[in-house]
Amino acid sequence: MTRIQANILLLLAAAIWGGGFVAQSTAMKAIGPFCFIALRFAVATLAVLPFVLLEARKADEKTSARHAKLYVLTGLALFSGAATQQIGLQTTTVTNSSFITGLYVVFVPLIAVFFLRRAPHWIIWPGAVMALAGIYLLSGGHLSALTSGDLLTVVCAFFWAIQITLAGTTVSETGRPLTLAATQFSVTTVCALAIAAAVEPISLSAIWAAAPEILYVGIFSSGLAFVLQVIAQRYTTPSQAAIFLSSEALFGASLAALILGESMPTTGYTGCALMFTAVLVVEIVPGFARRRMPAA
Repeated sequence: MTRIQANILLLLAAAIWGGGFVAQSTAMKAIGPFCFIALRFAVATLAVLPFVLLEARKADEKTSARHAKLYVLTGLALFSGAATQQIGLQTTTVTNSSFITGLYVVFVPLIAVFFLRRAPHWIIWPGAVMALAGIYLLSGGHLSALTSGDLLTVVCAFFWAIQITLAGTTVSETGRPLTLAATQFSVTTVCALAIAAAVEPISLSAIWAAAPEILYVGIFSSGLAFVLQVIAQRYTTPSQAAIFLSSEALFGASLAALILGESMPTTGYTGCALMFTAVLVVEIVPGFARRRMPAA
């Protein structure tokens, strides 16, 4: 595969994820957020399961108690991120959600600073300031204008960052990314189903009405896009991958305008641009710095 072909696949993955924001929003016209999460990740679990069985046959190391604990913790982080994002979409726009969610890129290195005691690249600090300025402008210059959904989506981005950090640690120890994916999907399914059964009305007619969104997000966003990303990143550079994958937010906003008729004032678009810039510089600048370092 050429680098151009790989970048096209990454762009396709980003477009699929961008469409997922629209599907998540429209699904809640028929179904509750926790029921949607449970069904979404149940479909994703079934989609990944055959590949997990193939991976298990080739695995050199059995799953230990520590590995199982890491799998479950990653699943709990995924559930927390999915829940806060889905509930947030009830009171925020798809545009806001897609850009604010992207802040997990900024949160990941900040988690490494405060919890793992790792020295950050200098770009993290101006990137964090740009992200905060972007949220401020997204509110129109009045923080009181931020909805509860916007704030929940910031929390969601933090949980995504925790999930990414845990997933990186887990995969490096186990070498079984598909097993991790299936386990975290199933943990999320169980947690969401338990809450949905307790607090949400569940009916077959509602599930049927939301079936297209459930299948899209379960099969394409959680399955196909993940596979495209894994394949394509073998044939392109990390900095180029970051650029194409970060376009997820742009696709989410564009599709929201096209399908849902969403719009925002100029200050809001300026805020989105600042957050998008923060995501890009935090991903790309450290990569360029590593490339320029002389070989030992």
